[in-house]
Amino acid sequence: MKKIVLLAFLALSLTSFVGKSTHYFFVNSDKTIKIEFSLNPKKTPSYKVFFKDKLVVNTSDLGIIREDANFYTDLKIVAVSKSKPIQSNYSMLQGKRKKIAYAANQYTVSLQSIKGEAMDIIFQVSHDGIALRYHFPETSTAIKKIVEEKTTYNFDTTTKAWLQPMSRAKTGWKETNPSYEEHYAMGVPVNTKPAIGEGWVYPALFHANDTWVLISETGLQANYCGTRLVYNDTAKAMQVTFPQKEEIFPNGALNPESVLPWYTPWRIITIGSLKTITESTMGTDLADPSTVTDTSFIKSGIASWSWVLLKDESVNYETTHKFIDYAAAMNWPYCLIDADWDTRIGDEKMKELSAYAKGKKVKLLVWYNSSGSWNSTEYHPKSKLITHADRVREFTRLNEMGIAGIKVDFFGGDGQSMISYYHDMLKDAAAHKLVINLHGATLPRGWQRTYPNLLTTEAVKGYEYITFFQDIADLAPTHCAMLPFARNVFDPMDFTPMVLDSIPNITRKTTPAFELALPVLFLSGIQHLAETPYGMAKMPAYVVDYLKDIPTNWDDSKFIDGYPGKYIIMARKKDNIWHIVGINGETTTKVIEIDLSFVTNSKGFSIAEDENGFQQKTVSKSSKLKITMKPHGGFVIKI
Repeated sequence: MKKIVLLAFLALSLTSFVGKSTHYFFVNSDKTIKIEFSLNPKKTPSYKVFFKDKLVVNTSDLGIIREDANFYTDLKIVAVSKSKPIQSNYSMLQGKRKKIAYAANQYTVSLQSIKGEAMDIIFQVSHDGIALRYHFPETSTAIKKIVEEKTTYNFDTTTKAWLQPMSRAKTGWKETNPSYEEHYAMGVPVNTKPAIGEGWVYPALFHANDTWVLISETGLQANYCGTRLVYNDTAKAMQVTFPQKEEIFPNGALNPESVLPWYTPWRIITIGSLKTITESTMGTDLADPSTVTDTSFIKSGIASWSWVLLKDESVNYETTHKFIDYAAAMNWPYCLIDADWDTRIGDEKMKELSAYAKGKKVKLLVWYNSSGSWNSTEYHPKSKLITHADRVREFTRLNEMGIAGIKVDFFGGDGQSMISYYHDMLKDAAAHKLVINLHGATLPRGWQRTYPNLLTTEAVKGYEYITFFQDIADLAPTHCAMLPFARNVFDPMDFTPMVLDSIPNITRKTTPAFELALPVLFLSGIQHLAETPYGMAKMPAYVVDYLKDIPTNWDDSKFIDGYPGKYIIMARKKDNIWHIVGINGETTTKVIEIDLSFVTNSKGFSIAEDENGFQQKTVSKSSKLKITMKPHGGFVIKI
């Protein structure tokens, strides 16, 4: 009798048994996205992805090879679950949307290796894409090591791609690569080889069969490495691949290793239109929920910052005093003090500055060098955060000085031990109520949800490069018009935008209105604005007033129009006010018509420009608004 009941239960739980079907279909609730799963003749798991019945991702392999087990070939399907509804509601302290609802259909494929070891592949299909990850459900205290992940994304050869190359480890200034700071290859064939030769970073954007697809990963825990993509000529597909051998914490692990049970990070594929891509929250939907119980110390906002335009000599007591006053006058909550503050200013003077800033309702952020031995940088404080004991000592010192947060620079890559270092630092910073900015760092992959004290991360070729090199300044218009479609879709980005006046020794290619749009266009929990008080003093009063009230945490975001690397118009809402901004990355004038019917207030203003410079005009909800964007120009609207 017990056996009959058990069989009946299994019949209800499983979609089918192996042998009854060779193909399984997993769909989202509105039937727009479908996954076809099967084992190929080598008994390798494979999948296809359809969007509105059009094939978007061709037959692609799945699987893992561990040192002790092969979960790639000669596998057997043990069970395939029925659809299980997944629902969650969560809030973000920063980003494109404050209150987020996630819903998906979950399917689990239970597999068995030829030696009887178990692995699950978990799929979740939502309205805007699919997510998948591997799960080793058995229990073992022995460390298991993954040699290779076989996940691939097979696109038709007509597919175009927008991809950022991975840099070669231990190259660049003082051996500080990799740090996700390269320009994108835009609209290239999917099988294009990166000039650097180290693959492509996330997020990676593709246009396949008239459908836009964005690939990334999230939910990266301390027991896995950060991955990237490489085009596999044999498979004729993009494959997930592991870091270069140098990308490790000293004497630490490179590739993933863990006890069992073990979940890998989520592979996420956002699917649809450019509106779907830019408005998606999949990167945080699948991230681990927050581990920080007290978030009262976490505040997003704008920071003044002397170093980006004035460089090393600006890190001194007198200049910092002026930049605190600047932040206070602009109603900005933060002032960042950059490298070598420990000797150029010193602890006692830092305490004075902190007390002065507090009286002005400004909080201080200070710079740190994360480095141990993984590069040859000399900026300091250096090697003060290597161990838990080091961090407790240093963070306690900062608490005593009244410092609100840290900017930590020059990390060493994506090896599993380096990823663990990020997690440890974020946890210890939260325990000491410090907000954090990861600079010269990896893509955060949803960590801002898990650790809401992580307000931003660089991982972009940002404004500091523009201030050093004319050729990079020349590429800034198209680069900025690319970032909202890839790098900045899911994760905060410390681009450090906006110079309205001038850049020493550089000819800026963007207009002031283009620059004015960037603090709203780019998402970052802290926006370190590059403009100085001296440059700001030259601006019209209405521009200054506009910059005194720029949110960095949004209630909602809406894609209006755009194309990767060419132009973009985004609308972001805070309370009852919409901020609509646009930039033109091209050399031809663009006339854009914007329907303002979605806003609630009847009147507002625009700031654009003509041959005489900035121009402010009244705008009304009742009419469609025509905006002219000059070559490399832009605009802002507040209504």
